Amino acid sequence: MGLDVEERVRLVLREPTEEVVTEEELRELFKVDDRPNHYIGFEISGPLHLGSLVVAGFKLRDFVKAGIRTRVFLADWHSYINDKLGGDWERIKRAAYYYKKAFEAFVPGVEVILGSDLYSKNDEYWKNLIKFSKHVTLRRATRTLTIMGRTVKEALDVAQYIYPSMQAVDIWALNVDIAHAGMDQRKVHMLARDVFPKMGWKPPIAVHHHLLPGLEAPTKMGFDEDEKIDEKISSKMSKSKPWTAIFIHDPPELVEKKLIKAWCPERMVEGNPILEIAKYIVFHETEEFKVERPSKYGGDITFYSYKELEEAYRNGKLHPLDLKKAVAKEINRIIEPVRSIFINDKGYFETLVED
Repeated sequence: MGLDVEERVRLVLREPTEEVVTEEELRELFKVDDRPNHYIGFEISGPLHLGSLVVAGFKLRDFVKAGIRTRVFLADWHSYINDKLGGDWERIKRAAYYYKKAFEAFVPGVEVILGSDLYSKNDEYWKNLIKFSKHVTLRRATRTLTIMGRTVKEALDVAQYIYPSMQAVDIWALNVDIAHAGMDQRKVHMLARDVFPKMGWKPPIAVHHHLLPGLEAPTKMGFDEDEKIDEKISSKMSKSKPWTAIFIHDPPELVEKKLIKAWCPERMVEGNPILEIAKYIVFHETEEFKVERPSKYGGDITFYSYKELEEAYRNGKLHPLDLKKAVAKEINRIIEPVRSIFINDKGYFETLVED
């Protein structure tokens, strides 16, 4: 017997989900469709990290459990437009192989689709791209371009202005019921929801998950008008700052080294990347989080909820170094199954890591 509607809704809503537009539409969808279509798109760029594979992957697992047709769209043309991997098309294609392998290993049951396969010999897609773009002003396209990791102040080439419309028409072409992404891509989903009815298309339900921050202090770079959203996008873990990201191939000693160097002021909870990792990754996978300490510093302590951990840290009952070491141990345990696939793969490093 399958899950009931409320259990399926619960799986979609639970962390790391931050927003569903709208919950009412999601509930109605489950009432009429046993296996709705989901999609999340990824540019193919550098190596996957805790944010791009693990946090996003946890949400993908929830979709699979909820009986949703869960699909990862590897956006190779979008990657080329956005100059990823040096704009080297052959390298982008090789990198797509590793992305596919990683997602299939981390999220059993997921389908992986390559963008160029969707577009090949698909005249209808390109016709609809032009029709969709007729409903998008240059101003709206420019505002939406923050999904590409750029601010509106930078010079863009013409191809990059096509990017938001392509992403929206991908949703149509894949017959998507539930469009899923991090909070940084919210604007393009809202664009699709605005324009689709004008095209006679059903607008997608939008699900946005939490953006895991990098290992440095929070920053604001003007990606969004909303200051809180801007900070989340500006501070997110990024492959462009390798010492602030934990990659899935990082060996155990490097994971620990990066975490020990991370920004983690005593007693500070807001914007603390180590606590964020504990909340969204460690406690996602365990109900008991053990911090090992010398007896002279109070001895080992076990936390049974993130709230309990946060309270202890805020009150100065847990030292940053002890927290960092314990988080490193858990992260190494969690990523080991997928790390073991790539750690000795020369082609992986040549394609994704070496520039």
